Amino acid sequence: MSDEAPTTSAAVTETPYWQRTRRFSAWLLLLWFGVTFVAAFFAREIDFSFFGWPFSFWFGAQGALLLYLLVVAGYAGWMEWLERRADDEA
Repeated sequence: MSDEAPTTSAAVTETPYWQRTRRFSAWLLLLWFGVTFVAAFFAREIDFSFFGWPFSFWFGAQGALLLYLLVVAGYAGWMEWLERRADDEA
């Protein structure tokens, strides 16, 4: 028999890797919420011209998509870095 303790899913999810992953995912979800709902809710109050168009129109049509792309790229880059770091520690 092995002297090692059985690995449970609760024990695995409490590792620093998963703590960092959950924390970063929570921040990205908060950013996504801010872009999707908060900016859209206050769009009428954002009233200035941006490249000849109202800023609220530009943000809704183009800016949100660019921010979503940054969220995905940031997540991919962070997870790649985090997995490399976890492999080095193991």
